[in-house]
Amino acid sequence: MTHIDINSDMGEIAELIANGTQESLMPHITSANIACGGHAGDEASMENTIAQALKWKVAIGAHPGYPDRANFGRLELDMPLEAIEQTVFEQIQALARVAKRHGAEIVHVKPHGALYNQAVKNAALSRAIAAGTARFSRSVVLVGLAGSPMLDVFREAGFTVAAEVFADRRYEADGTLRSRKFPDALIRDPAEAGRHAVELVERGGADTICLHSDTPGAPKIAEAVASALRQAGVEVGPLARVL
Repeated sequence: MTHIDINSDMGEIAELIANGTQESLMPHITSANIACGGHAGDEASMENTIAQALKWKVAIGAHPGYPDRANFGRLELDMPLEAIEQTVFEQIQALARVAKRHGAEIVHVKPHGALYNQAVKNAALSRAIAAGTARFSRSVVLVGLAGSPMLDVFREAGFTVAAEVFADRRYEADGTLRSRKFPDALIRDPAEAGRHAVELVERGGADTICLHSDTPGAPKIAEAVASALRQAGVEVGPLARVL
């Protein structure tokens, strides 16, 4: 039987936490990537998101991004590699301090936005992400784009890796994600996202599938994706069971 983890980027938008949208995704996912102060997130959002994840038995991961809150970490930056390593480490540490108060531990690390997308084809940037993460721990799983060179770099740095696909994003022919500057980059229809998720998983090579909590209609998309995967005979579970 095929196994897959469902992850979601969380703790990024205060309104989604306050109005219940974020928690409504929790029953349908198995891993939460929590913003930890770079592109978004603060101590309060980390506290709330960790508490929700523990309530729903969802694994906790760090979601470090470029320290560029004005652009939500989605603008490509030309930061020195040493600064990338340092900010990744500091962001993971910030989440770890909050997690410790809840008796929780960080299972995985997934870069965010432009940092993730640039690292897909930039080995030096991938190495900086791995180095920052290693300063925290080499026992965590590093998440990267399925089929991309960044996973090889993470493996070479001594990490267990999780190959990621995206249920609510369209792809280019080379396997990279379509830029958000294009209006069709996001898949907003729940049924289409469900079909897309099944197709991606059935191709093989994926360990985890992402749903963005800030995609319009995210709770219905999450429910449709989880349902479609299970109906296709895919067992949904955390990375600990997948890897």
